[in-house]
Amino acid sequence: MNPALNALFAEAAQRIAGADGVLITAGAGMGVDSGLPDFRGNSGLWRAYPALGSARIAFEEIACPDAFLRSPTLAWGFYGHRLNLYRRTVPHRGFAILQEIASRLSHGSFVFTSNVDGQFQRAGFAEATVCEVHGSLNHLQCIGACGGVITPADDFVPEVDEAACLLRSPLPRCPICNDLLRPNVLMFGDWGWLSGRTAVQRQHLTRWLQSTSRPVVIEIGAGTHVPTVRSFSETLGEPLIRINPTEPEIPGRGVSLPLGGLAALSGIRAALVALNFLTD
Repeated sequence: MNPALNALFAEAAQRIAGADGVLITAGAGMGVDSGLPDFRGNSGLWRAYPALGSARIAFEEIACPDAFLRSPTLAWGFYGHRLNLYRRTVPHRGFAILQEIASRLSHGSFVFTSNVDGQFQRAGFAEATVCEVHGSLNHLQCIGACGGVITPADDFVPEVDEAACLLRSPLPRCPICNDLLRPNVLMFGDWGWLSGRTAVQRQHLTRWLQSTSRPVVIEIGAGTHVPTVRSFSETLGEPLIRINPTEPEIPGRGVSLPLGGLAALSGIRAALVALNFLTD
């Protein structure tokens, strides 16, 4: 065992044991242990989607509203494949560890995530305790301006030619105006994203934070390339436990764990067992 890591796990456990609620802030790295891709630049995108690599289509070019206007079958090939992948992915054990920790705290937990995959809900976190700051691929919106309705994507089952990254099934259509539906996800250069659903989630988060007096922040897999989650964690002024294998640096006082999500959460859990905060 690594004595330095064990000391960090013990410090993190002490901060958790002294809290009355846990705010879980999560970036793309949270899904890596479940087998989800973590796009780091175009190389990561092109490994997962060779057809986009062959056409030299950058992440910013496919993950933008204009892609749905230029080539809707290609854009929905990319997002449809991701939606199918998220639906069949089993959340890793780290999610259960977080739920176990929350169950011992009087104010439980709240999640603030830039991920659009819905994995926290799939793992059993209540919808009312999750704030998806960049929206959710599990919801759709009209690409036009017919009234701003956000609808669940439950009935949309995309059939995708994965080799070509093209949607083979019919394009999803708005039930109001029959225009194209797109994901309710904040993309690059996106002035048309409907933020109403996320705004309601932010209100729930604000109320939860106001109800707690000693929250602890556990941040998992949030990088600096898109710093939304990382910046939010740092502005709260609460004890911060940062879990990140490549960018673990933390300003001021806090616990920095240079590990992946599951490894770090497993180490923290063992330290909480040693404190008799959790049972083995």
